[in-house]
Amino acid sequence: MPTISLQRDDLEALIAGYGEPSSRIPLDQLEQWLMLVKGELKGHNAETGELRIELQDSNRPDLWCCEGIARQIRIKQRGAPLNYPFFQKPKRTAGTVIVAPGMEEVRPYIAACAVAGYRVTAAGLAQLIQTQEKLADIFGRKRRTVSIGLYRLARIEFPVTYDLVKPDEIRFTPLGMETVMTLREILMVHPKGVEYGGIVGGHDRLPVLRDATGQVLSFPPIINSREVGEVQVGDDQLFVEVTGTDLPMVTLALNIFAANLADRGALITPVEIHAPVKTVFGKRWSTPLDFGQPRTIPLAAIESALGEAMGAKDVSASLKSYGYGVKSAGKQVTVQVPPYRHDLLHTVDVVEDVAISEGYARFAPVMPSQFTVGGLSRVEQMADRVRHLMVGMEFQEIISNIMGSRQDFCSRMRLEGTAWSKVVEVDNVMSLSYSCLRQWVVPSLLQVEANSSRAFYPHRMFEVGEVAVPDAQSEIGSRTVTALGAVIAHAGAAFSEIHSCLDLLMYYLDRSFTLEPVEHPSFLDGRAGKIVSGGRAIGLLGEVHPEVLEQWQIGVPVVALELEIDQLLESL
Repeated sequence: MPTISLQRDDLEALIAGYGEPSSRIPLDQLEQWLMLVKGELKGHNAETGELRIELQDSNRPDLWCCEGIARQIRIKQRGAPLNYPFFQKPKRTAGTVIVAPGMEEVRPYIAACAVAGYRVTAAGLAQLIQTQEKLADIFGRKRRTVSIGLYRLARIEFPVTYDLVKPDEIRFTPLGMETVMTLREILMVHPKGVEYGGIVGGHDRLPVLRDATGQVLSFPPIINSREVGEVQVGDDQLFVEVTGTDLPMVTLALNIFAANLADRGALITPVEIHAPVKTVFGKRWSTPLDFGQPRTIPLAAIESALGEAMGAKDVSASLKSYGYGVKSAGKQVTVQVPPYRHDLLHTVDVVEDVAISEGYARFAPVMPSQFTVGGLSRVEQMADRVRHLMVGMEFQEIISNIMGSRQDFCSRMRLEGTAWSKVVEVDNVMSLSYSCLRQWVVPSLLQVEANSSRAFYPHRMFEVGEVAVPDAQSEIGSRTVTALGAVIAHAGAAFSEIHSCLDLLMYYLDRSFTLEPVEHPSFLDGRAGKIVSGGRAIGLLGEVHPEVLEQWQIGVPVVALELEIDQLLESL
């Protein structure tokens, strides 16, 4: 969970609102208000006035900054959402950003705005930089999905062009350096180039932002130009841009920055984006942009989840005082989150915000009226036994997320375009890193192996966990099953080694099985087998294909095993 640092005086001024007098807020009162943002005060330096706050909501990147925390508190105090007119269709724009053809193959999307009327302070600059880093590192997957650039607007002439150039075609002085460098030299020498160069690696042309005079603004997502990309205390005109691979996420990041700067008194002027191909926003649109959609929710669903009859009036008041736009009609409420939020996945998300806005102490707890005794299911009992046996065979247990990316579960496993590439995907995804549910365990183990090259070999790892198997016959379109995944990695890893482990496991489980040849894209042809028990296919094993190992950057042979424990029980 993100932890941020901020100045107490700055937070108090933002809570009061731009141009309004601020007052000292007692720390115990501040801790109460932090419950509105799922925040916890972790530290306070009385001498410097620094506060350290840990945020528990990973779905609200707008709260990962001083401005966002103050905004949520201020909205609650005034009982109504704030108005940001620049999110509406603008009457004029500050200029145009032209996206060149071919960008869709590298880093296709950009959003931008112009900022004036706010003279950057030391506290404000610190928050700008911190928000830039938190959004890019956490929300933007270490700049892969989203990266942010800040510039001195007075030195930029529109239109700005976002295009591709050859690595040695242009030269500029990057931030943190004194010398002029080519893009290739930046990737090889500059610390940011070394750290983030892999994002654009493998392309013969690289992204660059230039203004109408040909002046280089930045090499996204790596580094800004020192001439125009070094914002300093006292600057009063800024240009903000966000580039990335997911247009809604790029736009949301810019919306957050625009709202933050507006809260500090800045005048935000939208910038028009011209794209070479049609996007979900069309070929021409202006940013910042309110792209959220209203959602209609039955009042009964909210009351049922909270366990208390509130009525449309009280529900509407609670949501408005939490920043929502709300319209009620009969037994339904239509809600829309503000443009700096894009985190509603389910009705329960709205219910949670009602509870937070009202305060959890407002709802009387209801104790259970019946006494029951729980116990482990047959599947979990079998899973525990399998874990015990795998540890006995000197395998180390791994626990990983059931959610991940399609790239990890399918592309890197050579499954794209095959029957094995079907996965349960998340709608309205906030991060591509957690965009779908895994359909098997082996990719999770290969991810661990890819980060374990410095550990002594052999590596023997396993995991018993849930996977989501797409199933058209199921009521919800998929089945959640418990599966065993295991891998062995070392210079001499071979099919016979993982086969012997399966043999020993099934012996102690008192299960007979046979192996049948199978062709699977993730395994070498002729070195993979389907596990059959009781007439049912319950898993597979084999030698991992070299192309898969290359995708994961694993330098030794790997053999893998996947076994459905649910099917193992049904094979009795």
